Amino acid sequence: MIARILRWLMLLQVLAVLAVAYLARQAWGVASPVPALLLAAAMLLAVRALIVARNFWESRRQGSPVPPACQLGALGAARLFFGELRATLWTSSWGMLRPRLHAADGIAAGQGLPVLLVHGYVCNGGYWTKLSRQLAQAGIVHKAIDLEPIDASIDGYVAQVEQALQALCTLTGKPQAIIVAHSMGGLVARAWLRHYGAARVARIITIGTPHHGTALAKLAAGTNARQMSRIDGAHSGWLAQLAASETEETRALITSIYSHHDNIVAPQSSAHLPGARNLAFGGIGHVALASDARVLRQLLAEITIKYEAAQPPSCPHFP
Repeated sequence: MIARILRWLMLLQVLAVLAVAYLARQAWGVASPVPALLLAAAMLLAVRALIVARNFWESRRQGSPVPPACQLGALGAARLFFGELRATLWTSSWGMLRPRLHAADGIAAGQGLPVLLVHGYVCNGGYWTKLSRQLAQAGIVHKAIDLEPIDASIDGYVAQVEQALQALCTLTGKPQAIIVAHSMGGLVARAWLRHYGAARVARIITIGTPHHGTALAKLAAGTNARQMSRIDGAHSGWLAQLAASETEETRALITSIYSHHDNIVAPQSSAHLPGARNLAFGGIGHVALASDARVLRQLLAEITIKYEAAQPPSCPHFP
């Protein structure tokens, strides 16, 4: 569904660029069509950049304190912004329009436990393209699911996760799998754990998940957005019930990877889950988390349990 919606949005953006280019030639006196098209495309890019900038501003306004070691200078802030803009443009304008995963092959295929990839709010499996390539190269069998409908309750996605895990374990002959989940997908994974227990999962790795809610959810629509909401510093009742259902053993299965500069999870400390293995990075935006080289290295280490080789420093900014 989301791929179809994005295709329509892309068509509207193309039509908007053509309309602005036509206006530039007719009303603004731009003689050549090439400069007119470039001007129109630049205006569209500026709008997309403003949306990203607005999210950064809102998330910082309602954000948690950034540790001194993670403070960014002008260059670091610029790299943070343009890295997130690039990831957002690529994901929404290409990756999720044609979601494809890479297949593990060769003599290493099937090594280790299989991995189920669970995307976040208003995304699809195309979000995982870069991680999928690395998993395939490592010989790790993996699948992604598309959570639908996009505005459903988080609990409504639980059955889809269970069906996908059953299929993945049957395909590989392995009794367990690993779940890697981005943003809302981490809450879906925890909700699945509440319903089905831990017998089928070895680890759950969440990336940029608002475990205690995010203030920016108020800008989104759907039951799932309300469940992820954080109003006046308090998380939703649904999140409170989810947390109350978990034991120390449950939390010990979870690794939470997040960024002190997340532009969607606000406060950013909402991604820190007590009792879980928490790994914080700096200088990475929300969408960019699953394509950043540092995070990808850490994910592979978590999946293959090579923790010591990829333990991140206190606040790694750059590769």
